[in-house]
Amino acid sequence: MEAAILILTLLFVAFVVLAVYAGVKAVRAAKRGVDRTITQARRSVEDTTLRAKSYGQPGVQGELAQLRLSLRTSMRATQDALNAGVAEDASLRESLDLFERLSVHGRELDDDLRRLEREPDRATVATLLPGLKERTGRITHSAESLRWAARDRARRFADDDLAALNAEIDVEAGALRHWTTDGPVPGGEAGGPPRSEAAGPATSGAGGPTAGGAGPTAGGVRPGRSGPAGTDTPQALTPPDARRTGGYPWQKTARPETTN
Repeated sequence: MEAAILILTLLFVAFVVLAVYAGVKAVRAAKRGVDRTITQARRSVEDTTLRAKSYGQPGVQGELAQLRLSLRTSMRATQDALNAGVAEDASLRESLDLFERLSVHGRELDDDLRRLEREPDRATVATLLPGLKERTGRITHSAESLRWAARDRARRFADDDLAALNAEIDVEAGALRHWTTDGPVPGGEAGGPPRSEAAGPATSGAGGPTAGGAGPTAGGVRPGRSGPAGTDTPQALTPPDARRTGGYPWQKTARPETTN
């Protein structure tokens, strides 16, 4: 009795632990989903605001907004491309590490541009614009280089795989048409009996069997079939399998007629 109570207690404790673990995992997953949704929403709002500023505000404010928008767009596109490619190509792991180092500089530049947007001294900000444009161009150029290199690598692998697949298909197609590589059959056209045998019983006598007996011709070989000596027309295709003589599986079986 005590053993049964102990077993039930252990099972209850195990169920409680599993329930708590599952609950914690579900809460964490929900929290991650909420955080991801909030981040995407905030990012969309910021991008829309920057796009509106770049087109609606002339001068220094518009140029700063344009720099931030181009920087964020380039970095996000590169990050998505590398994260998507590293799952299929492990060689992109090093490229992803380099992008993480580049992202540090990108975030620092974005913070500087954000602070300059609130700077009241427009003249000073205008003098800093050439250096900010050069810095933004260097970061975006590096990000675009990584992104296009990853895309070119994936496209090259796809082209090589397609070329190998085409070669295999050509070999298989040639194997399926193996009769086209046979030489001409002596004594007649390929795939048909010789003319002397094609005439058959029509030239051997006046509508009757030959001198060798009724049915088969002399030698026991019917006209138009390959003889044992192998001098007649060879079979162009592989002889049908004995298991398929009853018909193909997709053919419907004829129903017997019922009599009333």
